[in-house]
Amino acid sequence: MYPSYLPIGWEKSCEERSIFFPAQHQDRQPGFEYLMQPPPISNNPSYMGSGKLKDKVAIITGGDSGIGRAVAIAFAKEGADLAIAYLDEHRDAKATAEMVAGYGRRCLLLPGDLRDELWCREVVRRTAAYYGKLNVLVINQGVQFPQTSMMKITRRQLEDTFRTNVFPSFFLTQEALPHLKPGSSIISTTSVTAYKGNPQLIDYSSSKGAIVSFTRSLSLQLIGKGIRVNAVAPGPVWSPLEVSSLSADYIRTMGADLPIGRPGQPFELAPAYVYLASDDSGFVSGQVLHVNGGVIAGS
Repeated sequence: MYPSYLPIGWEKSCEERSIFFPAQHQDRQPGFEYLMQPPPISNNPSYMGSGKLKDKVAIITGGDSGIGRAVAIAFAKEGADLAIAYLDEHRDAKATAEMVAGYGRRCLLLPGDLRDELWCREVVRRTAAYYGKLNVLVINQGVQFPQTSMMKITRRQLEDTFRTNVFPSFFLTQEALPHLKPGSSIISTTSVTAYKGNPQLIDYSSSKGAIVSFTRSLSLQLIGKGIRVNAVAPGPVWSPLEVSSLSADYIRTMGADLPIGRPGQPFELAPAYVYLASDDSGFVSGQVLHVNGGVIAGS
């Protein structure tokens, strides 16, 4: 269950190694990847691109760090040029752009607040103007605010969760559709919580459930245009979202209760996005790929 390219020590069983990370917490969302210890693993050195996305252009929201960074690296290896939309994590975003450039591809950085409809539309406009086309839209931004009681979820929190996690799906897609030709792909990041729930993440889980329904319904509308719409549902992954939203004590053993016995690393999600973005998945639309460490999630 432990690939050879993971750090020394990960080969131990869950019983022998129930603590995976030092206790840590960041007080703001989104978090900063450069502050995390140990750093998430974004790049699998044994992954060799084969031109699956050669000369395609992809927007990746939340692409500065975490799963988004890993997807950006994998897309670059496959020959894609990128636009990375993020809030204000400039140091992380610059590092991602440098990694992408290391594989000979371009990376346009677009800092701004995706809760703003106008900025969502501007992200698409700037990308299309810069590259002259758009082929793949990866909607990956997200926040989560754990609460021990339903009664603690304020109107402000509820609005923030849905304005961040759900609203950009509509605004980005509306602006992107005129640029997307047959063979294009829209990929969203949902969550295992959309299927199994989480007692402390009611609003987050609900927003991720909305993304599942968005994916299925939009797929039915666009399949006749040759545009495929799919999603990936991660389980617990070592990323800034976790350290900026969960308690320091929880972080130490995050993922130990999964069937696979450990949390995921961002690079382990990236091939799923490559598959859904490429012609390899030409017969796949309206689907959710569950990359969650062995959790049996409902369809």
